[in-house]
Amino acid sequence: MRQRPRGDSRGILDPGRLLREVRFRRHLPAESLRPWVEHYWLIDWALSTPFEQRIVPHPAVNVVFRRDGDSTEDGHGTGTRTGTGTGPETGEVAGVGRTLFRITLTGTGRVCGVQFRPGGFHPFWRRSVAELTGRRLPLPAGRLAPPDGPVCAGTDDERRRALDALLIGWAPEPDPAVEEAVRLAEAIRTDRTVLRVDHFAERHDLPVRRLQRLFTEYVGVGPKWVIRRYRLQEAVEQAAGGPLNWAGLAADLGYSDQAHLVRDFTAVAGVSPAAYARSVH
Repeated sequence: MRQRPRGDSRGILDPGRLLREVRFRRHLPAESLRPWVEHYWLIDWALSTPFEQRIVPHPAVNVVFRRDGDSTEDGHGTGTRTGTGTGPETGEVAGVGRTLFRITLTGTGRVCGVQFRPGGFHPFWRRSVAELTGRRLPLPAGRLAPPDGPVCAGTDDERRRALDALLIGWAPEPDPAVEEAVRLAEAIRTDRTVLRVDHFAERHDLPVRRLQRLFTEYVGVGPKWVIRRYRLQEAVEQAAGGPLNWAGLAADLGYSDQAHLVRDFTAVAGVSPAAYARSVH
């Protein structure tokens, strides 16, 4: 069982600027929740000028709480709202996002988020997770009751305990299919040699159609999308680290050529790889 939260910046565009502008940290949930929950993520900010953050979403569901007036998104995932962070708290369930997520923060505020492991939200939702893909639903939603009190108040430990109590109260139950989906998605994330669905299915002795049904039901997107997203997040992370041989990286990540990687990167991140690398450095 993990003893500390993941420390990479995958999916975060220009992570250095994020850490300069806001207080961002991760915490592990209660041990009983770790089979399903990746980590909690907390953000606090006090800004003199607006700050826009862009995220290449993971193939994961998030549950997010924030103070009313901290920030907001319009129908396209963008927007701005000023505020002090002292108003009513709101909560929502965010399904797997297929497109670049943008949020502009202003004034002061707090956010408390739960990032579930890919496949790990199903025991809480108890329906196909695909019905949440690309959607953001306010709490209460489905069988998910809102918290008894504020989540974003208090210290980090108090916020973590409030999230633990909420998720435990949603009464998730072990499910062998969930365990399989979580394990397979984790294998794709951690093994950069996974480039094709048919090869991956054969490696794990699974029919391709069963693998596709499993991911659609429990992760919310198909295995091909998950492979592409994780490989693209790796390209984003490497671009932030310094100069790259883009042709070589494209080959390593399973793209037919450099142009294919450039098209995918630009479509998801909103800028070309070269432009992103210049902006970060």
